[in-house]
Amino acid sequence: MDRELARYGERRLREDGCATCGDVAVPVRVIAVSGREATVEDRAGVRTSVAIDFVPDAKAGEILLVHMGVAIGRALEVSL
Repeated sequence: MDRELARYGERRLREDGCATCGDVAVPVRVIAVSGREATVEDRAGVRTSVAIDFVPDAKAGEILLVHMGVAIGRALEVSL
């Protein structure tokens, strides 16, 4: 489990999908970027590809917020 991603909550790609928008964005780490898509991994280690049209300058290692297969922004730093 990615401890840094865990700082942003319990959401995961498989278990916390949108049921017609009753969902919060899922924090994921960018593994690789290719064109307008990125391979990302959630805190449980599940990998998938997402569109990065809203975050076109995404880089490997960053934490993005994903909703419905689209990265909608970057996670802000959280102080605990």
